[in-house]
Amino acid sequence: MGKKLILNCDDFGQSRAANEAIIHLLEEGKVSSATIMTPAPAFEEAAAWCRRRGADNVGLHLTFTSEYDALRWRSLTGHPSLHDGSEYMYHTVEEFERGADPKAVRREMAAQFEAARRSGVRISHVDNHMGSLYGTATGRSYLPLAFWQCSRRGLPFRLFRRFYLKDAMMAKIAAAGDEAQRTLEKAVALADTLGVGLPDYLLSHPYHVEEGETYESFRAMMIAKLYDLPDGVSETYIHPAVPDERLEREIPSWEKRVWEYRLALDDEFAYAMKDAGVELTRYSHVRERPGRSRARAASALAKMLLLGRSPKA
Repeated sequence: MGKKLILNCDDFGQSRAANEAIIHLLEEGKVSSATIMTPAPAFEEAAAWCRRRGADNVGLHLTFTSEYDALRWRSLTGHPSLHDGSEYMYHTVEEFERGADPKAVRREMAAQFEAARRSGVRISHVDNHMGSLYGTATGRSYLPLAFWQCSRRGLPFRLFRRFYLKDAMMAKIAAAGDEAQRTLEKAVALADTLGVGLPDYLLSHPYHVEEGETYESFRAMMIAKLYDLPDGVSETYIHPAVPDERLEREIPSWEKRVWEYRLALDDEFAYAMKDAGVELTRYSHVRERPGRSRARAASALAKMLLLGRSPKA
């Protein structure tokens, strides 16, 4: 198969500054795709571009949190359990997991799919803002609901089939032991049972500017990941944005977003992609490639649920 990379721009529609950067990268073919936030304030602008261009590589960024005081948004359905005391979506994943009513989450998720469809966005894949559906804070996972919505529409979803242990975040999750592995295997088996395509690996990087980090050291770290990329389909994500005085002043991580925009345009990064033998691909490849048969996946999932552990075969 070789080394294939999906480079996705998260947070399309978050702000005009994010839209400007993401639209530029999509039009120049510097990235694989983007995912759009239907509750966010600049969604209509992003959706209008999708309609004009007939974009077939923009997915849905399911959104249940609103982390920045400088950029807040409400749910589409307005259910009070999806909002904090300020009547905006929760700042944190833990607040969402503890406060949201599951029925309200189901309705809101359906509303976000419908809002994208109604606005003319041809959804190519699905992922999730801040990982709020994964159950990472309290164990309340909404992945089965997300998989079901994807299955109905024949859409792939951002998860990963295997832990990539050279990635610091993935290694930290895997270090939780057998329970982390079992949880992942159950999620993958459920996705396969429902016919939801998944990448093989997910690569992460620190969201904020680390102490002593410069653009040059950030670029070197991202280039090193290209040379270490495993065979198969990997995804990594960026949150590109153009400079914005107000947002740079009010959002501490904004500088990193500008770096990520700069990285995708950087000739050294493009050269490293070619030199490392990495092919930029899209989620259409994940959707179209053959996977484990749904019957076999369902059998494996049933064994895991009945035995409380992964089957040996």
